[in-house]
Amino acid sequence: QIGVTKKVALNPDWPRAANAGFAMGMQVGDTVYVSGQVALDGDGNIVGVGDMSAQARQVFDNIEAVLAEAGATMADIVKITTYVTDMARYAEYNAVRAAVFPDARIASATVTSPRLVKPEYLVEVEATAVIGSGP
Repeated sequence: QIGVTKKVALNPDWPRAANAGFAMGMQVGDTVYVSGQVALDGDGNIVGVGDMSAQARQVFDNIEAVLAEAGATMADIVKITTYVTDMARYAEYNAVRAAVFPDARIASATVTSPRLVKPEYLVEVEATAVIGSGP
């Protein structure tokens, strides 16, 4: 079809991405959709067990790596959705989020979930970015 933009899978060179069963991100035109990222390093090891701040940092590092596959940056993010397992620990997550997005120029939602895919995960974040939309 004329004018149809094909979707492109975005997978950093992570051993865990090869076995995930889904793309770490998808790009359609200038829009990038980053799958929910948890505190796993590229090899699939959990980072920061019990530490909300350390997990949040790893999550945002993972998002940055997926965006880089499309030539996007964290400044191109327009929206994030965050899932936390304990809203009493939201401030720990939010301190990292504020450092990542110091000008707060993103749309954002946070949802509490009693459990993520594995009980060790404290936070998961999915993101939508538009390439070139950042300052």
